[in-house]
Amino acid sequence: MIRTPEIHRRARRAGRMLLALCAALLLLPATAAAVSPDDLLPVDEAFRLQASAAGPGAIELRWEIADGYYLYRHRTSAEAGEGFDAGALRLPDGIAHEDEFFGPVETYRDQLVATLPGTPRGTGTTLTVKYQGCADLGICYPPQTRTVEVALPGGARGRLSGLLSGGLGSNSLPGGNTGGLLGGGNDPLPEQQAFSVEAIADGGNGLLVRLAPAPGYYIYRDQTGFKLPGDGLAVGAVDWPRGVAHNDEFFGDTTVYRQPVDVPVEVLREHPGPLAATLVVSLQGCQDDGICYPPMTRTLEVSLPAGELRAAAAAAPVGDAPPPAGDGADGAATAEAGAPESPEAAGKAADGTPAAGSGAGSAVERSRPPAGVVRGGLAEGGPGLLAVLLLAVIGGLILNLMPCVLPVLSLKALSLASGDGSHAGARRQALWYTAGVLASFAALGALALGLRQAGLALGWGFQLQQPLVVALLALLMFALGLSLSGLWHVGGRWTGIGHGLATRSGPAGDFFTGVLAVVVATPCTAPFMGAALAWAFAAPPALAIMVFLALGVGLALPFLLIGLVPSLAGRLPRPGAWMDTFKQLLAFPLYLTAAWLVWVLARQRGADAVGLWLLAAVLLAFAAWAWTRSRLGAPRRWLPAVVLALLAMGWPLHAVHVMPRPQATAAAPDAAGSEPFSEARLAELRESGRPVFVNITADWCVTCKANERTVLARDGFRQALAKADAAYLVGDWTDVDPDLTRYLQRHGAVGVPLYVVYPASGAGPQVLPIVLTPETVREALEQAAGGAA
Repeated sequence: MIRTPEIHRRARRAGRMLLALCAALLLLPATAAAVSPDDLLPVDEAFRLQASAAGPGAIELRWEIADGYYLYRHRTSAEAGEGFDAGALRLPDGIAHEDEFFGPVETYRDQLVATLPGTPRGTGTTLTVKYQGCADLGICYPPQTRTVEVALPGGARGRLSGLLSGGLGSNSLPGGNTGGLLGGGNDPLPEQQAFSVEAIADGGNGLLVRLAPAPGYYIYRDQTGFKLPGDGLAVGAVDWPRGVAHNDEFFGDTTVYRQPVDVPVEVLREHPGPLAATLVVSLQGCQDDGICYPPMTRTLEVSLPAGELRAAAAAAPVGDAPPPAGDGADGAATAEAGAPESPEAAGKAADGTPAAGSGAGSAVERSRPPAGVVRGGLAEGGPGLLAVLLLAVIGGLILNLMPCVLPVLSLKALSLASGDGSHAGARRQALWYTAGVLASFAALGALALGLRQAGLALGWGFQLQQPLVVALLALLMFALGLSLSGLWHVGGRWTGIGHGLATRSGPAGDFFTGVLAVVVATPCTAPFMGAALAWAFAAPPALAIMVFLALGVGLALPFLLIGLVPSLAGRLPRPGAWMDTFKQLLAFPLYLTAAWLVWVLARQRGADAVGLWLLAAVLLAFAAWAWTRSRLGAPRRWLPAVVLALLAMGWPLHAVHVMPRPQATAAAPDAAGSEPFSEARLAELRESGRPVFVNITADWCVTCKANERTVLARDGFRQALAKADAAYLVGDWTDVDPDLTRYLQRHGAVGVPLYVVYPASGAGPQVLPIVLTPETVREALEQAAGGAA
């Protein structure tokens, strides 16, 4: 929307004065002297501007042009700010026109739709739009400039584009009467101006509806409903944003919206192709210290792109079930019908008496929660809490066998071998290591839950989608490897000479090793983890943290048993001269882990990011070496060098953090003939009756890469695809991709890998296990193809 409402208002007040001057300067015909500017519409009513994201690589600008008015093609332009690398504005051919001042030009009447192509670099951008137009009366407006904020696909809350062309909304008051909007009087506004409602498509299976009350007005959340009339369309889950608790005279404790909010609405559909939809929005609202309006209905036309088939039967109503008042939760309630129109709800006059025109109506119909949705701490239709905790413990235990954790476990093995061999020492080490694991899992779970509550789409391993986190983790592995190789150690009065942080037997070293084990475990997803994490992400925060702690118990369990069972602790080897060689050998798994993380960084941000990381690694190595020199008796000489080297590391790391994603290039098909995953392509293939194998992967996912090496890159997989005539779609989740995250969540996955096989018959898909075998994949493809016969 326009970010300068005050300028907009002043321009409206001064418009008549300026038009008289502009009539003499800009394209004023000889007969215009007899035409009064009072005969003209305000500029934002003559040319209504809307801007919205038309997809991941384009922004659509739309002008609705009033009858008797026209825009110039050559006077129309748009520039994007940060967040969107824009190309040239694409304008359609206009109507040929011989202009008195500009000569031969092209003009637009009724409507102008332009496209600004480009590459998104964030979740939103600011457009500077310039245009100029005239009236058939013979008077032209001055050149106009509007600043419009546009949310790009993949953003969090607030993704609705700048649909409003004016600072106060596109429903400007005729004649410049903004007194009511500015709070200058108590006269109620017309309902269209008091409560603005707009909607755009959010992919093929979603809508974003903007509810925008004017200042001094509010909208009831629980009296708002949505319908999609027509064959093959229905409203699914409604993700209500947080509102304001309000004690109402008629509705009691409820929730209202006093500021514009964007409401994501799921679309259930029986036809995958693009279509035009009609959204019916029912709502009710009031004026502060004034009247309450009768229930209102708005009808909005929305163009939906191709989407995934979702059965409308999933939205079977269960009667009145509005979201809990005042909780502000982002619940998944479904609104299929309008808001209730009881006599009490129909409105009240300024004196508190019921308003005229009240009438009974239909109640809000809401859907039954899908299986597995948590209510009151336990899942309906899903596993119970104890079963989920058991799955989490087993998943965490198996995580010890995954390749991403092995380098850190080698550090722990060295720590245990360096102990004094006593039962008390082994128990202390095990308990401190477990404390580090549990604290890290709790912190990671709280962070993930908090970010999801804020509206961000993420899952297990989300931190490795951030290049800065990958770079820092690679530097940490590199520094630990240098320590084991003997380049540096933490000495002096703090920790004791000759003991490094990662290998010392004290509490801090054991705790730190547990923290590190959790950090490097996130690229892997072990069997049984998926169900537990999916349950946790849907559960209340307290129960979700319990699941994350159970994962930590499973990860720490082997070393915990060694510390608590004397017979196991007695089997540990005794310290000796062999340990120095063993310690140096353990440095190489850490170097390999650092090299793998740098490869991931290269995939995320390209070769320049690798060069910056290498510079940071050299500075880190110098700081570690200088630190050890300072511990040997010359602190004044070497400590400043340590500080300067560490500070200098900030520049390359910051450069990696702000570096844009490299331009996507068309990848050549691999030996299996894969295609990039998209919802539209999946819908197209399913409509054509072909089986589809979907692989959602990431470069930092060790489990994904292991499956690709052992199964998906083999001839057997290619032969199974060919025999089933199946398409192979690959989605890359290495970087943040909300579309892929939503796809993961729809299938109950909170991270990668995810493997889904769609039958040719159009029946429901089959989700394969996290760890693949050739037989599992072959059987799934055979069953998918068999459905076509």
